[in-house]
Amino acid sequence: MSVNLPQHNTNDQEIDLTQISKKIKSFFQGINTFIFNCIRFFVKNAVVIAILLIVGFSLGMFLDKTQKIYDHRIIATPNFGSTDYLYSKIDLIQSKIREGDSVFLKEVVGIRKPKEIVKIEVNPINDVYKFIENKSENFELIKLMAEAGDINKILEDNLTSKNYTLHTITFKTNKRTNDSETVQPILNFLNQTDYYEKVQKETVRNIQVKMNQNDTIIAQIDGVLNGFSNRVNSNQKSDKLVYYNENTQLNDVIKTKEMLINEQGVHRVQLVGLNKIIKDNSTTLNIENSKSINGKLKLVLPILFLLSFIFIHLFLKYYKSQMKKAQLI
Repeated sequence: MSVNLPQHNTNDQEIDLTQISKKIKSFFQGINTFIFNCIRFFVKNAVVIAILLIVGFSLGMFLDKTQKIYDHRIIATPNFGSTDYLYSKIDLIQSKIREGDSVFLKEVVGIRKPKEIVKIEVNPINDVYKFIENKSENFELIKLMAEAGDINKILEDNLTSKNYTLHTITFKTNKRTNDSETVQPILNFLNQTDYYEKVQKETVRNIQVKMNQNDTIIAQIDGVLNGFSNRVNSNQKSDKLVYYNENTQLNDVIKTKEMLINEQGVHRVQLVGLNKIIKDNSTTLNIENSKSINGKLKLVLPILFLLSFIFIHLFLKYYKSQMKKAQLI
């Protein structure tokens, strides 16, 4: 018995391969035509394109030299719980900059050239180690919050980061500036607050009282130690043996003196940073800003001019083709 196999599957496969081959050929022809049209466009408009590139580069060079933005940074410590106060004051200055209120910036804040300042902001310096240093309650708080969520998000959270010790006040100007023109007026404005001035006086007075008390206790401990030393010396002269046990109260007295001396050192360092409500630790001025398109206009403008020319050409071409279609209807 003979069986005739159907032949239409083979024919269909041949047709499909032929269509695919035609589509691939058409695709590469389309690319070839597109490349040719691009080359013809640039050759046909070579003079105009060259002029646009030269003008764009020249204008960009000029603007890069004349229209510069400078960054300035102040690393500051808000003392006496004045972090929220610092942020609100910086927000106030920024709002006046945005409004263009030169009178407020010059007469109230004291900035000599208010029109040159572009922006100001304050951000925390995320230093979790400083945040928990010698503060067991902060360490426990971080541990507790870490159990409830992502530790990185918690450390960067606004409520947490505002409690960091150091903060960066950053402002931008379109001209070079100096300490007397901008930095000192801003710091003076931030430190003008009756409430925190009173808190500052009481805090400093309390530290000084504590230091005086510590000095008195240290002097008393020295008297006890001198008395013990004299007794030891007299006993040695009389050939009597003296036994010393580390667990005696004298050892506690020596440790107490060491603790008080360390505490005095901490207080002295504290007083250095408490002479201002918003204490400026360091200042860096006139850092040329190279972010975004700043300083890159000599490259951006030629490309922008060229793309604009191509867009206008394509728009006109599309408009003419649609007008012809409209006339035929």
